[in-house]
Amino acid sequence: MLIAISPAKTLDYETPPVTKTHTKPRFLKQSKELIDNLRNYSALDLAELMNLSIKLSELNFERYHDWKTPFNTKNAKQAALAMKGDVYT
Repeated sequence: MLIAISPAKTLDYETPPVTKTHTKPRFLKQSKELIDNLRNYSALDLAELMNLSIKLSELNFERYHDWKTPFNTKNAKQAALAMKGDVYT
């Protein structure tokens, strides 16, 4: 069975994960290429490109610049456990 849900806009990296089990991201190389390209955009450019509010584009701008490998428990969290909102609580 496959279930698709929309990603949350709010992420929680502060709360420790309930499990230490994790896998290596499947598309890590492609993700790095995308992040490297997105780092060339200003927050205003990102807002226009992605049709985002300035507030959300500034947040994503910071996320793109903070993103780094290798991942560890201090700089990464399983996606499903990082998302916050009605669907995830």
